[in-house]
This record gives sequence, C-alpha cells and structure tokens, in this order.
Amino acid sequence: MKNILVIGAGRSASSLIQYLLNKSEPEGLSITIADLSEELARKKVGSHKNARAIAFDIFNEKQRQEEITRATIVVSMLPAHLHLEVAKDCLKIGRNMVTASYISPAMQDLDHDVKEKGLIFMNEIGLDPGIDHMSAMKVINEITDQGGKMILFESFCGGLVAPESDNNLWNYKFTWNPRNVVLAGQGGTAKFIQEGTYKYIPYNKLFRRTEFLEVEGFGRFEAYANRDSLKYRSVYGLDNALTVYRGTIRRVGYSRAWDILVQLGMTDDSYIMENSENMSYREFTNSFLPYHPTDTVEIKLRHAQKIDQDDIIWDKLLELDLFNSEKKVGLKNATPAQILEKILSEKWTLKQEDKDMIVMYHKFGYESEDGEKKQIDATMVCIGDDQTYTAMAKTVGLPVAIATLKILNGEIKTPGVQIPIRKEVYEPILKELEEYGVVFKEVEVPYLGYNPYNVSS
Repeated sequence: MKNILVIGAGRSASSLIQYLLNKSEPEGLSITIADLSEELARKKVGSHKNARAIAFDIFNEKQRQEEITRATIVVSMLPAHLHLEVAKDCLKIGRNMVTASYISPAMQDLDHDVKEKGLIFMNEIGLDPGIDHMSAMKVINEITDQGGKMILFESFCGGLVAPESDNNLWNYKFTWNPRNVVLAGQGGTAKFIQEGTYKYIPYNKLFRRTEFLEVEGFGRFEAYANRDSLKYRSVYGLDNALTVYRGTIRRVGYSRAWDILVQLGMTDDSYIMENSENMSYREFTNSFLPYHPTDTVEIKLRHAQKIDQDDIIWDKLLELDLFNSEKKVGLKNATPAQILEKILSEKWTLKQEDKDMIVMYHKFGYESEDGEKKQIDATMVCIGDDQTYTAMAKTVGLPVAIATLKILNGEIKTPGVQIPIRKEVYEPILKELEEYGVVFKEVEVPYLGYNPYNVSS
C-alpha cells in the first residue's frame, strides 16, 4: 500500500483527512494521522481500517524520522515555522512533501537539493495561498495564450460567517486562528501598485482604506489591503501590469469599527499589561483612555474616537462587552492583543450549528490583441457544512489532499520546492475541487480600471 503520513490533525485537517480516508480503498492507501494529541488524531480517523492515529512529538527526532521513513509521502499541517525539520528529513530520506503554508526563505533554500533528488515539495496549496494561485493562473494563462496583455489584477479572499449564521452586528465570526485575526495587518506596511504608481498604507491607516465588492446572491463586501501585494507580481507574470492588489474580505462596516480597536491600542502585542489577570473588561478599555474626574469610560471613548451616540459603531462596541465591570480578563501577563482575542472569542466563536463561508474574488483587466481593454471577474463562494467540516477546512484541506494523491500517482511530476502555478498542477486540482462545491463563476464586465480618463494618479 501507499503510505501517507499526515502530521497535524487540527481544524484545517478535517476535510483533508476525510478525503484521504474516502480514497484509501480504491487508491490502496494506508494513512497515518500524527498529532501531539493522540485523542484528537483518533477522533479524526474513527475506526477506519486503513488509518492509524498516533501521538507524535515533532521535536522527537527519532520518532519523526521513523515515521517519515515508513511513509511514501508526507503532508505537514503543522504551524509554518515547524515545517523545516520535516522538510530536511524528507530531503534526507527521499520523500515528497506537501504543505499549505507560504514558502519560507529557509524552505526555498532547499530547492536545489530537492531537484537534485527528483523530489516534489509542494507548498502554498491551501486556500490563500493555494486556490487563489491556481484560479488566478488559470485565467491569466488563458488571457495571455490568446494574445492578451494583463494590465490589472486584483485578488481578494475572506473567511466569513455564512448568511444563515450571521447574527452579530460585526457580521463576523472566527473561522480560523483568532490570533491571526487580531494581529491582521501588523508587521509591515501594505504595499501595492495602482495605475502604475506604487502605493503604501501604514497599519494605523489600513482599515480606513477599503474597496467595495459586489457578489451576486451574497450582497456587498469590503476589502482592505494585504501586507505585500507585490510578492507574486513576477511569479504570476504581471511585471508590466499597471495595477496589482491583494486584499482581505469582510462585510461592509467591519473595518471602520475594527479601526477603533486599532486606534485605541487594543491590538498591540508588543508589551504586557500589569495585573491583567484581575482586570475587568471595563478596566481594560479604560486603560487606553485619558483620566477624567467625572466622565464615564463610555463618554471618554466616544469623545476620543469621535463616535456619535447613534453611530452603529457604538452598538458594535457595546456588543463586545468592552464596558462590562463584572467580567474578568483572567489571563496572566497578557498583552492587549491577547486580552482582546479572549474578549472576542466569547462573541465570535462558531457554535456547533453555525456555518462559515469563504468568499474569493479576482479581477483580471487586460488589453486584447486588437487593443480593446476588457475585464473578467471571477468569484467563488463556499459554505461550510458544520463546525467541524467548515468551508475553511474544505478549501484549505481538499487542495492539499488532491495534490498529495496526484503527486503519489505520478500525475504531478515536476520536481523542486514550488507553489501550484503550473498547468499540470492547477488544471486537474481545480477540476476536482468543483466536485466538492469549490466553483468559480467567471463573468466578462466592462473595464474601468482606476483611471478611465487617464489623468495623473
């Protein structure tokens, strides 16, 4: 049998594991699910005859190398910073490897040796990065194959709550790591190119510079800029495109309200707050506001952030219990960001019956062979089944699983440390994803760009 080692059985691995279990009989697969928690691994495989669940310590070199040696291919669903040791062992032992994470510089440094051994280390094959790469390259290549010249590319993605489970004023619930949501946009200025001009948005301005999107059947959304939209410019063959922009999708109004928390300082993760364990939510909020002998915390915050009493933002802040004097933080030596994450988790965690939603939106502006400017918009909406088989787990895990099987069966052949931008990778994977409801709707729309009158930008 072909042995697949899956390291990590967390939330994003549910659909991945289910896919491999379903394929195990016809494909002759033996699957090992390895996780720090053997209980979690067992829960994911159940009593399936073609799977085994084991307790696995990634830092136990002997166990790690033994399990990789037993495997035919290795799937790492670990946090990104833990992939490297697995990759080094795969290189040494001679095993192909698949991850959903961004390629780190250290991983890229293995490329020459990976090619020398004829191995495939497929990375960035989840949702974002992953499905975004594949769906973008499909349309870009179709345009350029017909003699078109790309002049605009915008790509947006967001993990949201499905309409039927959208029951809070923020129109948002955690579908992924809450910490990543709280720290979103930090760590560098957002940069992109718009109509041939480089643009930069510092973190303190990020959530007030949004773009609006309309998705048929699902209404209006907004998007704020990702940290580095230029990272894939050359990779996608867009060096001559006038506009390259990547962003994160939220429902309209989220960013303006989130900006209040940013401006207060609640998303800061750089220092520890004194006596955080015994602090009330109200004291936490008050700690970012100036002293006043008579004004309440509510009045001080409204004055500081210029929030009118009838502004929906105010209702959103009230909904989070930020002024509650009874609730305690209960976290020792916590940063503001950690405290905010705890407060939000009480309000934004998906309930058992809740469903999440993934929205992806691409804009492709191009000049045809006859000089006419055209545009194609591609949208994908995926709704989750429940709290376990979420849209996030589906869109992250299924591309990983499909790629793993296609590498195993020799359908993906090109060696090296890579991302899924070649036709031999994206074409069959996108086709199979459609069977699971991950379908892109492509529509031709009028091209406007940002500068239809060709004035200075």
